[in-house]
Amino acid sequence: MKKTYWEEELEGFNRESLENLQVERLNKTLGNAMRSPYYKKLFKAKGIKPGTIKSVAQIRDLPFTTKQDLRDNFPYGFLSLPKKEIIRLHSSSGTTGNPTVIFHNRHDINSWANLMARSLFCAGVRDTDVFQNISGYGLFTGGLGFQYGIERLGCLSIPAGAGNSLRQIKLMQDYGTTVAHAIPSYLGRLYEVFEQQNLDPKKDTLLHTLVIGAEPHTEEQRLRIEEMFGVKAYNSYGLSEMNGPGVAFECTYQNGLHIWEDAFLIEIVNPDTLEPVPDGEYGELVMTTLDREAMPIIRYRTRDITRIIPGECKCGRVHRRIDRIVGRSDDMFIIKGCNVFPMQIEGVLLKIPEVNTNYLINLETINGIDEMVVNVEVNKEWFTGDLRKLDLLAKQITAKIRDEVLAKPIVKLVEPGTIPQPEGKAVRVKDKRNNGLK
Repeated sequence: MKKTYWEEELEGFNRESLENLQVERLNKTLGNAMRSPYYKKLFKAKGIKPGTIKSVAQIRDLPFTTKQDLRDNFPYGFLSLPKKEIIRLHSSSGTTGNPTVIFHNRHDINSWANLMARSLFCAGVRDTDVFQNISGYGLFTGGLGFQYGIERLGCLSIPAGAGNSLRQIKLMQDYGTTVAHAIPSYLGRLYEVFEQQNLDPKKDTLLHTLVIGAEPHTEEQRLRIEEMFGVKAYNSYGLSEMNGPGVAFECTYQNGLHIWEDAFLIEIVNPDTLEPVPDGEYGELVMTTLDREAMPIIRYRTRDITRIIPGECKCGRVHRRIDRIVGRSDDMFIIKGCNVFPMQIEGVLLKIPEVNTNYLINLETINGIDEMVVNVEVNKEWFTGDLRKLDLLAKQITAKIRDEVLAKPIVKLVEPGTIPQPEGKAVRVKDKRNNGLK
């Protein structure tokens, strides 16, 4: 019999059964959280008693948790189990203060592996695939998170790690890689190396699927990746506070990301008023863990801006879908009185055929005026011919960005490979205004 879902019972729920499970797991989660120093003190102060939740709507009676709360209670303030029961931690880089650290026991790792396998299965990955994981291993969740899911699904896994593009291409060709996972900004660089080697990934590999995530990206960037590699590219959403990858995933219909509601309770709120918004309206995603024992987190403000897509998916799963992340409430910047999300600028750039996938927005004070300087990589041939055409292209890009964000940028066109690219997530904005204090 052909398998429809990876976890038939949990994915094939009707809505009522799913919400009953959420209430049961939320009460259990609150009981687990009560054992942590942070939530024990907070719940006592606010009179919150685990076991009293009767409906998912009562989640609104609970306080929010923020990244700053996690940092202020570093390292063990949110830990709900004795350290001897903890088998792994993951954390952010912590370059601007205490890192955010998440702890897992065996149950949590097993649950995470199932969520990852479920996610990959819903995107069409099967145990017959050869899966190359082009992601950093270690404290970053993308490496081990995907690795455990790939193995749980039963694929032949290639734990390639990040970077070293020539080696990535050789691995693809030597072992017949059919599926790969990477951050979208790196895939643009990988394609450049294919071209430099006179190779075409459409003809010289067996790739049919790419999984992209870990950094926000536009639909234009996804389409560009699909065109370059000749594959289907599926969007993945995760954040380390909720495990990492495997929080939400596109199914083969690619009409939103199913967020696994047996493991996470989600809300969309107005980031200013913190009041809920209707389905279909954009707001900040707030999440509560429902199946994590070592370190449950209640009503976590992700700062990610998205919306719940109304209606049901053709795949039959009742788990609701969120739209791709359009930005973060804390990465918006103000320039010349205009609110700007970097994703708006990316959406403009990647609709222009002459533009490569790499760009950098510098916010600078020039002659006492704050300016948005957009450095854009374009195809090399633009620098070998009539430079007046290059100037015309820059003016066209300037006009398109101004029309989108209502603030006129300074556009600088540069050759491919001249904007530095870190191995991890792409840096899209550098604020140099008064040392970045504005």
